[in-house]
Amino acid sequence: MIVPMLPVLLLTMQGSAAADPLPNEMPAVALNRNIEMIPVKGGCYKMGDASEEGEDNERPVHEVCVKDFLIGKYPVMQTQWIGVTGKNPSAHANCGHFCPVENVSWDEIQAFLRKLKDRTGKQYRLLTEAEWEYAARSGGKDEKWAGTSVEVELGDFAWYLANSQYKSHPVATRKPNGLGIYDMTGNVWQWTSDRYQEDYYATSPRDNPPGPAEGEKRVLRGGFWGSTAPLCRTARRIGVRPDAKAAGYGFRVALSPE
Repeated sequence: MIVPMLPVLLLTMQGSAAADPLPNEMPAVALNRNIEMIPVKGGCYKMGDASEEGEDNERPVHEVCVKDFLIGKYPVMQTQWIGVTGKNPSAHANCGHFCPVENVSWDEIQAFLRKLKDRTGKQYRLLTEAEWEYAARSGGKDEKWAGTSVEVELGDFAWYLANSQYKSHPVATRKPNGLGIYDMTGNVWQWTSDRYQEDYYATSPRDNPPGPAEGEKRVLRGGFWGSTAPLCRTARRIGVRPDAKAAGYGFRVALSPE
């Protein structure tokens, strides 16, 4: 199914992950003015990785509390990016309209979000690092990957090096995590709003940390289709220049409650 170029687009999916048909094979596609969002109840959790696999920039483990927020149920898809910008920058454009948009920089995403606000009247934004990790871990649970801590189950929840065939895949073709969010681990990296600082966790505030005030890089989370299992853990964080883009760089949106 080819979806026409429309101003604002949304794929609405229902049913369990196991029963869902591939998005490109769905008999009906619902389109409206809003990206499908999931409300996340705020709370406190231990941010960072306490295992021996964690990197220095994931320590110290520290308590963080986040307010309620809404998160995109899926990464922003190619069809949604096309509908807002009229272009498809994805390196894997042949993956299909319902695959995550990728090959987009942090700077380009800011322009997309401004256009999306003009179309919808809503203040869509990127997640903070603290919000991202809280949501990925199904509400701050002790989950190594989004939806599971058992490596043999990872392929059920994520497209990563072991099962991806080294390419992007349509969203929602793996299981969601405990909050019903798809593709938080693997498929594409997800830009966050935070600037990157190697040792930020040592000085991070407890309540709604916004990230450091200065820094040339921005934070990517979640791993991508080329990541090994240890490299796509929920606690893993990397810093990349905001003008950088690559085949595995994507994003999802957030909203603060009205």
